[in-house]
Amino acid sequence: MPNLHDVIVKPSSWVARFAPLIPKGGLVLDLACGSGRHSQLLANLGYSVLAVDQDVAAIETLNSSFITPKCLNLEQDAWPLPESKFGGIVVTNYLYRPHLDHLPELLEESGILIYETFAQGNGEFGKPSNPDFLLNPGELLAFAARHSLKVVAYQDIYVDQPKPAMVQGLCAVKGRLKDRIPLQFQG
Repeated sequence: MPNLHDVIVKPSSWVARFAPLIPKGGLVLDLACGSGRHSQLLANLGYSVLAVDQDVAAIETLNSSFITPKCLNLEQDAWPLPESKFGGIVVTNYLYRPHLDHLPELLEESGILIYETFAQGNGEFGKPSNPDFLLNPGELLAFAARHSLKVVAYQDIYVDQPKPAMVQGLCAVKGRLKDRIPLQFQG
């Protein structure tokens, strides 16, 4: 059984797998960053990170020169990050559909979106169980198609770590990726 510290701070294996595809040199958005587990992962990989959440107290304790915390209400009527551009966007365990379609606009050309959150059926295992916070079957694939994002990888699966859950994951690129695919991603 993992200890509580590992469950809280260990980055998602989905994010860890695809984070190296994010172009070097650009700013990465960790949206709804929570405790900052992915901000720290990205900073350790050499990325500059804008870590956004409505409570950034945990992020501020990381004391990393690569991480800029920003306290924002992500569920207000107006999108809180207009005119921003990022080389990569990471979103995990968060879904707010009214602003979902803003994410592709934030990506620079060749930018990478890494998204992983709970999916329909998760209620069998606990929270979240409200359909407003659960992705429908194929919802991330339809989202990528609607915005002409190229899908690098997709999953809609049951996981048992860090706790049993139904999740969907998407890694997609805006524009071209082929030049940057590391050997482990090539078929």
